[in-house]
Amino acid sequence: QVQLVESGGGLVQPGGSLRLSCAASGSIFRINTMGWYRQAPGKQRELVAAKSSGGRTNYGDSVKGRFTISRDSAKNMVYLQMNSLKPEDTAVYYCRYQGLNADYWGQGTQVTVSS
Repeated sequence: QVQLVESGGGLVQPGGSLRLSCAASGSIFRINTMGWYRQAPGKQRELVAAKSSGGRTNYGDSVKGRFTISRDSAKNMVYLQMNSLKPEDTAVYYCRYQGLNADYWGQGTQVTVSS
C-alpha cells in the first residue's frame, strides 16, 4: 500500500503562482513514477506532469513552459510549481504514484484560478 497526501491548493488570481506538494508513504518501490493529474468539472482527468525516479519528465501540452515538476526522492515527495496560472487551470489536482504492479492516487486538492 502507498498513501499519498497532497497539499498547497487554493484560490489564486490569474497570472499568479501556487506550489503543490505530495507526500508518499508506505511500500515505495525504488523505481517509480510520480506525477500530477487534474480534472475539471465535466472533463476527463488529464496529465499535468510526471517524473520518473530515473529523471524522465512529461508535461501536458497546456502547461509546458508554465509548470515545473520536481521530486525529492529521499523524502518521497513530488512538487508542482505552477506559474502564470490561467482560469482554465482550475481543477482538482491529483497526485499519482506508479510503481511495480502498483498504481495509487491521492485524494486531490482544489486549485481555483479566478479574479
